[in-house]
Amino acid sequence: MTRAIIFDFDGLIVDTETAIYQAWAELYQKFDQELLLSDYSQCVGSDFATSYDPQTALEERHGKPIEWDNVIPEKDERIRELLLAQDTRPGVRQLIEQISDAGLDRAVASSSTFNWVGGWLRKLGLDHHFPIVRCRDHVERIKPSPDLFLAAAEKLGVAPHEALVLEDSVNGLKAANAAGIPCVIVHNTVTSAGDFAGARNVFHSFEYLSLNDLVS
Repeated sequence: MTRAIIFDFDGLIVDTETAIYQAWAELYQKFDQELLLSDYSQCVGSDFATSYDPQTALEERHGKPIEWDNVIPEKDERIRELLLAQDTRPGVRQLIEQISDAGLDRAVASSSTFNWVGGWLRKLGLDHHFPIVRCRDHVERIKPSPDLFLAAAEKLGVAPHEALVLEDSVNGLKAANAAGIPCVIVHNTVTSAGDFAGARNVFHSFEYLSLNDLVS
C-alpha cells in the first residue's frame, strides 16, 4: 500500500528544465553551434559532473578557450528572465491537494540545492504541502544514485515499497529504481524522448491525472 508520495522538483512541479535548456541553446547559437536536445537531456535530473556537460562540450566544439566568467552570468540572467513568470505545471496543484486530502505523506527529493527548491516552494505557496525536502545539500550522491529518495523515505518513516516517486527524467527513474521505490513518470518537453522502461506508468501531463491513476 502506498503511504507516501515523493516528488522531484525541477521539470516536474515547475518546468524549469525547458527554460534552462533554451538558455543553453541560445548560448550555443552565439558560438555558431547547436545544442541537441538528445545531448542535453542526459544531464536532466542530475548535474554536469555526473552526466553530460554542455559547458565542456561547447568549448570543445568552439576549439579555443571561452571566457566563462562573462558568459555564464549572461546565461544565468537569461534563465531568470525566462522563469520570471513561471508557475507550476498545469494540473500539478490539484494533484498535490488530492494527495494531501487523502492523508498521504509528501516530500520533495531534488538534485538541486535546498535554497533553490525551498525558494520556489515558498514563492509558489506550496511549502506547507511538503514538510520534508531533501536536496543535494543533504546527501553524498545525487541522482541517478538512490541517496535522495532513500533519505526522503527514511525521513517520512516509510519503507521504499510503501512510497511512490513522481519524476520527469531518466536519471530520476534510475534513482528511484535503485532505491527500490516504484516510479511514475510525468515527462515534459525536454525529457519526453527518454527511455522510461521500468516506470510503473508514464504520463505526458498532470492535467486530468488523479491520485487513483498514480496508485492503481
